[in-house]
Amino acid sequence: MATAFADPVMPFPGFDRASDDNILVNPEATADESVHAVYTRLRDEDPVHWCEPTGYRPFWAVTRHADITTVSKANSKFINSHRTYLAPAEAEKWTLDTVGDTHLFRSLVDLDDPLHMKLRRLTHDWFLPANLRKLEPMISAVAKDHVDRMAALGGACDFVNEVALFYPLRVIMRILGVPESDEPMMLRMTQEMFGAQDPDVVARSKLITQGIGALSGSSGNPQVDLFKLAQEYFAYFGAITADRRAHPRDDLSTIIANGMVDGAPIGDREAMSYYVITATAGHDTTSSTAAGGFEQLIRNPEQLAKLQADPSLLPSAVEEMIRWVTPVKHFMRTATEDTELGGKQIKAGDGLCLFYWSGNRDERVFADPFKFKVDRSPNPQTAFGNGVHMCLGLHLARLEIRLLLAELLPRIEAVELAGEPKNSIANFVSGRKTLPIRYRMR
Repeated sequence: MATAFADPVMPFPGFDRASDDNILVNPEATADESVHAVYTRLRDEDPVHWCEPTGYRPFWAVTRHADITTVSKANSKFINSHRTYLAPAEAEKWTLDTVGDTHLFRSLVDLDDPLHMKLRRLTHDWFLPANLRKLEPMISAVAKDHVDRMAALGGACDFVNEVALFYPLRVIMRILGVPESDEPMMLRMTQEMFGAQDPDVVARSKLITQGIGALSGSSGNPQVDLFKLAQEYFAYFGAITADRRAHPRDDLSTIIANGMVDGAPIGDREAMSYYVITATAGHDTTSSTAAGGFEQLIRNPEQLAKLQADPSLLPSAVEEMIRWVTPVKHFMRTATEDTELGGKQIKAGDGLCLFYWSGNRDERVFADPFKFKVDRSPNPQTAFGNGVHMCLGLHLARLEIRLLLAELLPRIEAVELAGEPKNSIANFVSGRKTLPIRYRMR
């Protein structure tokens, strides 16, 4: 199937906020959550909506839970490889011209079967609950370390930048078997990958890595900067691969480095991309959920009290946090054949954007969807996706958040916001970038 790029009318940003189409792709509308008004209107009036935002290739905006689930499960009819996430047409064309592909990476979310499933099987068993149980003592210890750090900060902190960012990062670094001394570098790369649209996130990432060889300043072209970042990732994990092939260990990096597909080692680009999605998606999404979920407990003290009084509600509370935050706001699919969805005629080659945040506020599925409930049941949240591309690390994410709450909540005597939290400016993967709080701990 050919991938065609129309000349963009106007390069990013250049948005007319009066247009629903432009609001849907505007990272600032995601940050201030004004996008929810558009989601709600589309769910009611036009749930499969033809969208022509300025500077982007057109696509169908899919906003209802049922339609999102239908597309997600029909993985041969709606594929990933042509278009994985929303990007300006100019940026997509630059990537295609530069690397000969619409993607810098070839990770699981960028690929289709059969290669997708063959690569997924390499680590599938590793991420199952039975295997993760042996990691619980390590993860609990990391959670306790970070709660102890919070307690030592004197009753006030930015929960994002003191706790939520670093806890899942430490876990994923140990799982990969890479040195803790490389955590600042890994954090910077994660922040620059998902937060490139937000100057505060970029500035923070540079502060994190002062004096340890951070990348040079911005080139002024986000795609050039992302390409440089990809090269840095590949160089770092290329060295990890060489080491694990020569000196295997009991870690996830060894599994990836020595992975075989159809009797041959997996390609270098596929291996590097495997590390990248594990290190980035396995960190940033969990930190966003932990921060956004804890904020909702603060804003809803009756829910915090209910959870503290009944720890058996922890699993349902974690699920509600995931629904509420929905850290991955969307993924794209491309239709492989003419079909019908939500009463609309979809043509082969059309792009579809699955707006998970909208699906997780769908009034047809969730009672009081804009209310946070730690005991919500049922809760068929769609933040992890559905079908063959369902998030590989979903059990790990749930475990990390549950173990953090298990350490944190019994020690909280009082907690309140100490300022207005802020979201990162991003339309793909996003969450709180600040969460100032005051607290008293046992």
